[in-house]
Amino acid sequence: MNRRLLLAAFGAALGLTGAVLALVWSPGAAVLAALGAIVAAAGAVLPQTDHTSPITPTTGDPSPSANGDGDRSEEVQVVAVASADHAAGTTAVPVSASSSVGNGAALTDPETGLFSQEYFDVAIDARIAAARRHLRPVGVVMLEVVEGLRTGSVTPAAPARIAEAIQATLREADTACRRSDGRFALLLEDTPENGAIWTVERIRRHLAERDGSLTLWAGVACYPAHGFSSDVLLGLAGSALDAAREWRQDRIEVAVGE
Repeated sequence: MNRRLLLAAFGAALGLTGAVLALVWSPGAAVLAALGAIVAAAGAVLPQTDHTSPITPTTGDPSPSANGDGDRSEEVQVVAVASADHAAGTTAVPVSASSSVGNGAALTDPETGLFSQEYFDVAIDARIAAARRHLRPVGVVMLEVVEGLRTGSVTPAAPARIAEAIQATLREADTACRRSDGRFALLLEDTPENGAIWTVERIRRHLAERDGSLTLWAGVACYPAHGFSSDVLLGLAGSALDAAREWRQDRIEVAVGE
């Protein structure tokens, strides 16, 4: 029951009481009748309020059910999360399948299936950094194989044949690549100088068992025995390979340390 009805009922009750008392006491009846009139007038001028009925807004954005925007709350949450990430200085980067496929195609040599020189140049930096952190040796080998040296008609050996011998010899932890100049590079995990030499010898024997006309030249450099950076080790291994190529037979040369 609202306030106006209560006041009107109370005023009516006072008026009725005043009318009854007027039969007995005239002054008291007059006072009660005047008071009832005042209360009734106050009830009439009060604004009407109804606390039991819901308040329906007439302005502002329509409700989601009215215009079909049922996902509006989810959009607000997404915007809030994005704002929080931006304030924290973080950015979510989507993963692109096409970019990963493109990078994967550039990291392998199509003729041999070995890694490309681009991959090797990145891998050797990571391996040297890990070796420095864990105090482990790393062997770096530059390799070249030719055929026809004994007959005087020297030509590069078939790349697929060399790759097969390398893959049959190296461990899973090792890395092999074919460089852009046609030579091969090996990255031997946790391998000192003598281990690197033995690995190359196994590759040489694997090739010799299948084709006696092949000649293998190799240059070996190791971290930390010969150098402490990837550029230095690659340079030393390349110089050792050049020294091995001066021999007209299979030859493995070891780099001289810095």
